[in-house]
Parts: sequence; structure tokens; C-alpha cells
Amino acid sequence: MAGRILVGVDGSEGSRRALRWAIDEATARGATLDAILVWPSPNAYVDGLYVPVDEKKLIGDARERLAQTIAEVAGPDPQVDIHPVVLEGDPAQVLCTWSGEAELLVVGSRGHGDFAGLLLGSVSTKCTQHGRCPVVVPPVP
Repeated sequence: MAGRILVGVDGSEGSRRALRWAIDEATARGATLDAILVWPSPNAYVDGLYVPVDEKKLIGDARERLAQTIAEVAGPDPQVDIHPVVLEGDPAQVLCTWSGEAELLVVGSRGHGDFAGLLLGSVSTKCTQHGRCPVVVPPVP
């Protein structure tokens, strides 16, 4: 039975690098690949007032962004089964939880965070510390 590899994708260059690496590894192992985009739940309160949020639109936009990133990185005919998964929550927590049923978790070294000088982002740091399977952070070339 083929294994299962997870890769965190947020559209950043680091996550694109992770997706490329994960595709190559899944192909070599004959594994399936779950490309996971986790979007944080929007804050529905602003200054104590409830602000309605169109969650269907947010989910649709996230699915579209994930599909576009996969298409750009994997090309028209990937040699591996890639399953796009869009989930709501804290990205590091969701990836670590899902890693419990995976052979490998791949995350980018930097995502869309604000601290460009950091070597590792908060998600990759948390995943390397709390992942439930081996975690790979592909190096920056």
C-alpha cells in the first residue's frame, strides 16, 4: 500500500518549493499527496460589533488559490495523485493533527508572515516541534 504525504500550501514561494519537493518525493515513493491549505477563521467582531463574513466566498477563494498553485507547480500532467484539501483553523495545529496519519509532512521555510528576517516561519517551527511524523523543510536554494 502506498504511503501518504502531506504538504502545507499557502501560495508563498516557500510553500511552492515545499510542494515541488513533495511532488518529487511522492512520485519516488509511489505515495499519494494531500496539498493542504489552511485558512484562519475570520474575526467576526470589529470593535465589539459583529461583522457578517461570507465564509462560502472565503472557502471558494481558498480552493481556487490552492488549485491554481497546484496547477502552476505540478504542471498539466503530474505523475502523482494530488488531493487538494482546504480546512479552517490554525495552520500549524491543523497540519500537526493531520500528520498523525501521514508518512511525511512537508512545509515551506517561510510563508506569508511579517518577519522576513526569520529563518523559519512560525508554522514550520511548530510543525518541526509538534508534527506526528517526520517533517521536511526543503532548503532555500
